[in-house]
Amino acid sequence: MKKQKTPLLRSNAVQSLLASLLCILMGLLIGYLVLLVINPAGAGEAIQTIVQNFFTYSKPQTQLKYLGSTLVKTAPLLMCSLSVLFAYKVGLFNIGAAGQYVVGAGASLYCALALGMPWYGCLLVAIAAGALLGAVSGLLKAYCNVNEVISCIMLNWISLYTVNMLLSRVKETASPYTMPLATTNTKALLPSMGLEALFSNNTYVTIAIPLAILAAVVIWVLLEKTKLGYELKATGYNKFAAKYCGMREKENLILTMVIAGGLAGMGAALLYLTGFEQWQCTQSSVPGMGFNGIAAAFLGGLNPIGTIFSSFFIQHITSGGAYVDKTMYSAQISDLISSLIIYLCGFVLFFKTYMNGRLDRRAEREAAKARNAKAGVAEGGEEK
Repeated sequence: MKKQKTPLLRSNAVQSLLASLLCILMGLLIGYLVLLVINPAGAGEAIQTIVQNFFTYSKPQTQLKYLGSTLVKTAPLLMCSLSVLFAYKVGLFNIGAAGQYVVGAGASLYCALALGMPWYGCLLVAIAAGALLGAVSGLLKAYCNVNEVISCIMLNWISLYTVNMLLSRVKETASPYTMPLATTNTKALLPSMGLEALFSNNTYVTIAIPLAILAAVVIWVLLEKTKLGYELKATGYNKFAAKYCGMREKENLILTMVIAGGLAGMGAALLYLTGFEQWQCTQSSVPGMGFNGIAAAFLGGLNPIGTIFSSFFIQHITSGGAYVDKTMYSAQISDLISSLIIYLCGFVLFFKTYMNGRLDRRAEREAAKARNAKAGVAEGGEEK
């Protein structure tokens, strides 16, 4: 029997793409309207600058250099989005990716600056630190039925202030920032493997970018092609049914948070071990990278491959906001535009549900017409 072909608009990938593009266009439109209200004279140029990002430069070499910088910050965002996505597939909302990102940053920088460890050791410790923090939320969820959102939010702040105190031991004496890796421990810097030559010798471009993409592929294979992935998703759909079928639902919940935490912790190491940023030991707010990962996961249609492109787009918009004319708009206007787009990313699933509803109703009307036409033909045959 020939398998019936799925209509194009019924495809989950096509629906995710259309919904994501709609969210992006709506976000840009609302952002443009806000710019018009603030200062109509420069609204068009400002929104164009945000979308262009590094294309605002005329020289190709400069464009490549700043494209590399955008990719450097895309790698950790991709890892955080994978962390959120992986937990969501198993029925958990990992809002603790921000805290797991923080402990990953603290662990990697402390190992690099205080212990003098090489980059691969720092990377592994960062993954372990994020996984350990994720395990705490997983254990509380599995054995005490503590909502993971509550435990993750509390752990975010505990992580921030703990890391601030830890990294105060390796900060510069004249500033609140940690010591630079380039002058303290060059062995802790991620190797570039010649990638910097592709981006006008941007020394911050390292193997972090291919490692993040590889992680996305591995997560896709794990979720879609393995028995473990099937069990994890089954536990997310209904943990009681999973238990009835012989699956270890408690262990699966814990393992999910361990993997999710490890991904976020790895994301932090992929940024700070490039030397692109230094940790500020006096910061009083949790870094937004983990929270932006939520938006990237949903904008990517909760697909590991889709998150590669959504993470790049969100970072592209965020970086582009830095080029807006500050004489016309405040420095926070770029954050406002980015926030609007990120906020609308949460409606991707809503648009997909709405699209499926419209398609269902259209299919019902077509089926009804077909039944009526068939009944009419049958009646005509009987009269003859």
